Amino acid sequence: MKLPDSGVLRIGTGLRDDGTSLLAVKPGVLLEAKGGKLWVSGSQKRYIPSADDPVLGTVLAKHSEFYDVDIAAPFVALLPVLAFEGATRRNRPNLKEGDLIYCRVDTAHRDMQPTLTCMDAAGRSAGFGPLKGGLQFACGTAQARALLSRPPPAVLAALGGSLQFELAVGLNGRVWVDAADAQSAILVSMAVQATEGMEAERARTIVDAMLHASTHGQR
Repeated sequence: MKLPDSGVLRIGTGLRDDGTSLLAVKPGVLLEAKGGKLWVSGSQKRYIPSADDPVLGTVLAKHSEFYDVDIAAPFVALLPVLAFEGATRRNRPNLKEGDLIYCRVDTAHRDMQPTLTCMDAAGRSAGFGPLKGGLQFACGTAQARALLSRPPPAVLAALGGSLQFELAVGLNGRVWVDAADAQSAILVSMAVQATEGMEAERARTIVDAMLHASTHGQR
């Protein structure tokens, strides 16, 4: 496709600008979001960072000015200690190795470490930050993007009719779920993974069967 002569075009995962046109660098479906961002949605497990993507990461190490964070990308990401709402040099989060954190990709370049932030574009936390408790699991990047779509996909709508849970979805294929009990959290994770790539009707059927089996198993 040709680049526009004017206006703003933001390039996301799976596309490369060769100066005159956009080239797809992976198989998938070309999608467009509000604001002019284009990306290719595929089912690969490997995550290539793109600016503004929400991601789940695991703290690997703490330094004086930043944290090393694993986001399942080719490079370890950098999270500045001041990249939190209200953070100062005297008042900043005390993250430890192994902590799970929900972030937004701030900058991403092909041959450099991506940088993260726990604030939105307005400087507010907007749900980003450390995640306590709950359960983390993995899914394909296409499934992760589907979980963030509006309206929510069939699997979440079907689960939400019977269970209460909180979800944090990273476009790097990592998902965090917290529920009133461990069994519910496990059921959500299993349902999301089992219905990956399924059509809505089939996904609802699978979830209904899992919920039914779980209810009868408690008796």
